[in-house]
Amino acid sequence: MSKLFSRSELVEERRRLKEQARVVVFTNGCFDLLHPGHVRYLAEARELGDVLIVGLNSDRAVRVLKGAGRPILSEFERAEVLAALEAVDYVTIFDEETPRELIASILPDVLVKGGDWPVDRIVGREEVEASGGTVLSLPYMEGSSTSKIIERIRRAQDESAAT
Repeated sequence: MSKLFSRSELVEERRRLKEQARVVVFTNGCFDLLHPGHVRYLAEARELGDVLIVGLNSDRAVRVLKGAGRPILSEFERAEVLAALEAVDYVTIFDEETPRELIASILPDVLVKGGDWPVDRIVGREEVEASGGTVLSLPYMEGSSTSKIIERIRRAQDESAAT
């Protein structure tokens, strides 16, 4: 996957992009079971700049954040799916429970999260704003949630088993 970069590779790439005056947008998340809400969100994020970097929570971090049974797909499977999207230019996996260190190391021009995150709660906001960047919360697409998809699958399995 040519879009998958280690943190150190991404820091070097960010330096190069800055020299070229390209606007770098960053977002992060688990992106387990990619759904239309994710696809639309990432496309909107990409429109805010020249390059979109996605920080992907590692399997360990997803388990801490989402609980037992998650993630459904491994970090490398999730990275491959994200990298296949036209809107995504770079993917990097991070193991911390928040992306603060990653964001501080690349200092994107634009930091975005979905509308379920108020701007004042977006991790990395202080670092990005201090470096002159912008922090945005994009509209949330109701009904598009990995957790809700998993619930629907489990309900269907339960109904199937009951018949």
